[in-house]
This record gives sequence, C-alpha cells and structure tokens, in this order.
Amino acid sequence: MRRVSRIAVAGVATASLAVVLSACGGSSTDASSGGSAKGKGIGLAYDIGGKGDQSFNDAAYAGFQKAETDLKIGGRDIEPQDGESDADKVQRLEQLAKSGYNPVIGVGFVYAPAIKEVAAKYPKTTFGIIDDEQDKAANVADLVFHEEQSSYLAGVAAAKATKKDHIGFIGGVDVPLIHKFQAGYVQGAKSVKPNIKIESQYLTQTAQEGGFASPDKGKDAAEGQIDAGADVLYAAAGLSGQGVIQSAASHKVWAIGVDSDQYKQDALAKYKDYILTSATKDVAGAVYNLAKSVQDGKPATGVVRASLATGGVGLADSNPAFKNNADLQAALKKAEAGIKDGSIKVKTS
Repeated sequence: MRRVSRIAVAGVATASLAVVLSACGGSSTDASSGGSAKGKGIGLAYDIGGKGDQSFNDAAYAGFQKAETDLKIGGRDIEPQDGESDADKVQRLEQLAKSGYNPVIGVGFVYAPAIKEVAAKYPKTTFGIIDDEQDKAANVADLVFHEEQSSYLAGVAAAKATKKDHIGFIGGVDVPLIHKFQAGYVQGAKSVKPNIKIESQYLTQTAQEGGFASPDKGKDAAEGQIDAGADVLYAAAGLSGQGVIQSAASHKVWAIGVDSDQYKQDALAKYKDYILTSATKDVAGAVYNLAKSVQDGKPATGVVRASLATGGVGLADSNPAFKNNADLQAALKKAEAGIKDGSIKVKTS
C-alpha cells in the first residue's frame, strides 16, 4: 500500500485494490468490462502520486473508465510504488503488454525510459506516454499538451483576482515540463500587471523526492508564500497541490487548480469556495482517443499535441465567482483570442 498522505481520499476511488503484481504495484481493475487477460483492452500505469490525486492521474483514470465503458473493452490500471526504479516501470509495462493489453499507456514523463525499452520488445502493441515526446517509434504515441497556454490564462486570472498585486506559483518538481506552467503563468500575470510580485518555488529537484506526491510539502510551501503576502496561488504539483489548496482555503485566499477541474472534485469539496479556477488539460481525452484509435485499427503514433485551439487545454469555469466576474472574463477572452490567432506568443521557459 502507498504511504502517501492524502486529503479525504476515501471519496476518490471507485474500486479497491484487487490484484497485487509482484514489484509492480496494485491493479484496481482487471478486464472489468468483460475482457480477458489475452483479449483486447487498455493498460494504464499511473504516475507518482497514483490514483486519488484529484488531478493528473485521476484525469487519466477518467479516460480509462470511458474507454472501458464506451468501447466495451477490458482494462487494467496499476498503481506505482514508493521509491520505485525504472526497472520497476519496465516490468509493469511488460506485464501489461505480455498480457495482451493494447494500448499500454504510461502516465507521466517518468515513464519515458521504460516506454522506449518495452515498445521495442512489443512492436505490435501501441504504447502511449503522457507529457513526454522523447520516444520516436512507430508504435509510440506521445500525448502532450500546450500547458503554457492554459497557464497563461491562469496568470491573467490571478492578476485580475489578487487584491495585493502579489501572487504565487508552486511547481512539484524542477523539470522542463513544469517550467512551461511557470513560464506561461508569469507571462500571463505580467500582461495584466507588469509590476506584479510573483513568488515561485519548486518542491523538489527530482520526482523521486516526492514533489508530485506530498501534500504536506505543498502545504508548507503555500504557507510560506501566503506569509510573504501572496493571495493567489497556482500549483502545478499533482497530489502535492492538494496541500496548496488546503492552505489557501484555511487562509481564505485563492488557489488555482491544475490538470482537472478541482472545484468539482468531491474530495476537495470543503475547499472549493477558494478554488478560483483550474488550468485543465484533457488527459482523459488523450487516453480515450488512443484506445479508440487502436480499436478502430488505426493506432495513433507520433506527437499528438493538444492546445487551446483544439480544446485540449483551458480554464475551468465551475466556480460562479470566477464565471460571473465580467472584467476577468473579458480579459481572458482577449488573451485566449490572442493565443489562438498567434498575436500572443506564450513562453515555455
């Protein structure tokens, strides 16, 4: 079992751990829609933080569930282990591929080395990796996003919402992917208020140190930024972002969620009045679409990148305080139009 502390995790998962795979974590679904181990189905291996993060992994799980239901295929989704190695990831993906699951999807850039190794061994299986485009193989789909674009909009929203002209950014791990979130956010905020003060912090240098899986680290970082004067906090930190949201709510300042619409997450319901919006990316759609392409006999391969123009990234408007703020919405509409027509070039670093 994972030892990561989670906020209100009881309301998250719809199925309990049912199968334990040697050195590979647990599987919560095993051909639940009638498929068999040798039949056609989808295999999903979660990123650090696992299912229940109310963010990145849960978005992938939503796509997994939709594929099982709509496409009437089997599936197996597997949790990571604390402190695991690339060899553990290789073994996990190999078990899925060997069992006949197709496609096999690694959730997160940490799977890049494992996908490269296993895809070469199983050329007839389609592999997908979310948030990485290093692997260039005929049977690999790189499912990536223009996170900087939605983050730019988040920066605009933060600059419009702050009462102190002082906001914050908290990244889970100091890596190029998360730099995209920070770059877009800072640029968007400064497009509204050039002299706005922005606190920035990364929780860890490597994923193995828990930057994406430690709500306590997120909470501590948020406390520091709020103490420094920030009254809007944007976290791109996976499960750790729950701690940021919790801290923001306790201090009655705004939090901006990430990846999923965190205002609508049941496990975060008691904090939702302080979740201004969320910078979303359609991870669920990426997972589902890859599974459908395989079922249709036309597997997607190469770089598949989602953007504002394709509807693959954006801002959630579930919070009425956000949706009904006319000035904020006008600024966002203008920014989105500029990004789409190319007049606004969003930075990635």
